[in-house]
Amino acid sequence: MTMSQATAPAAEPASPDSPAGGKDGRTAERSVVRRLLGRPEVGALIAAVGVYVFFFAVAPPFREASSLATVLYQASVMGIMTLPVALLMIGGEFDLSAGVAVTTSALTAAILSYQLTVNVWTGVIVALIASLAVGAFNGWLLIKTGLPSFLVTLGSFLILQGANLAVTKIFTGNVASDSISDMDGFDQAKSVFASEISIGGVNFKITIFYWLVFAALATWLLLRTKFGNWIFAVGGNQDSARAVGVPVKFTKIALFMGVGLGAWFVGMHLLFSFNTVQSGEGVGNEFLYIIAAVIGGCLLTGGYGSAVGPVIGAFIFGMVSQGIVYANWNPDWFKAFLGVMLLLAALVNLWVRRQATRR
Repeated sequence: MTMSQATAPAAEPASPDSPAGGKDGRTAERSVVRRLLGRPEVGALIAAVGVYVFFFAVAPPFREASSLATVLYQASVMGIMTLPVALLMIGGEFDLSAGVAVTTSALTAAILSYQLTVNVWTGVIVALIASLAVGAFNGWLLIKTGLPSFLVTLGSFLILQGANLAVTKIFTGNVASDSISDMDGFDQAKSVFASEISIGGVNFKITIFYWLVFAALATWLLLRTKFGNWIFAVGGNQDSARAVGVPVKFTKIALFMGVGLGAWFVGMHLLFSFNTVQSGEGVGNEFLYIIAAVIGGCLLTGGYGSAVGPVIGAFIFGMVSQGIVYANWNPDWFKAFLGVMLLLAALVNLWVRRQATRR
């Protein structure tokens, strides 16, 4: 007989009121189902399955492989921007300039390359620097003034919107940039940002694969790095986070710069897909990014969410935007359908969280 066996006290009989195994409600482990319900993206996944089944039933063209490629493309363009916006929301902030920042990035690359007659990669690099600078400015101003991010980025939104139109008119005489399709470096840049990959005879836009890679990186960042812990900490309570040594200023500025990075990438895709950019584009897209993130389980109050959820939210956006077309419905119903989806997703997410935390 070992010492541990000799000294172990006799087991007391379980109380009729205690759970099986002798554990009370405070110490009993949560079931697998309860743990799954605790994931932020579960509500979005339930909604995505419902939306897919619905359009699969009412829109026969929706079932084709080429239609799936179109849905995924729409979702990827939305999803690439939704990821950094979602991370920023988890960090407790918003960026209302995200939509027009995409257009600003594309216009910067197009106008600079055309007016200076340089390789388009020069414009791409300058656009990246400009996009990161806009994000850094938003974060810096937020930290220095203490104003809500809603007001700070609303001001940036108006500045960028006006500058996009005014600067474009100065250099081109109209509201669109000049075509850069015949300039040096265009074909190489197009292959990086706007090419297609054929799989089984179906062409898939390269943005779909970038989107999935970015989602994997964002998931790793949130769950496996110190910076991910900082994001959740500053979103939950930045004063408490600061008290335990979290660099709140650095984290928030980095998150805003992440939105700038996403705006640059999507802007480059749009530029090299269509060769030119309309200066009035992007207005209103910032709300679509936020909606996709909320549908994906991110809280408006910050401190809660994931990177997988916004991927699912963007996929729902792609299914709705294309499903209405394939069903031959009036596209004017799109925003109404999206609003219904937002409310339903918010209710489902609320129910899921309550089930996950209920004893």
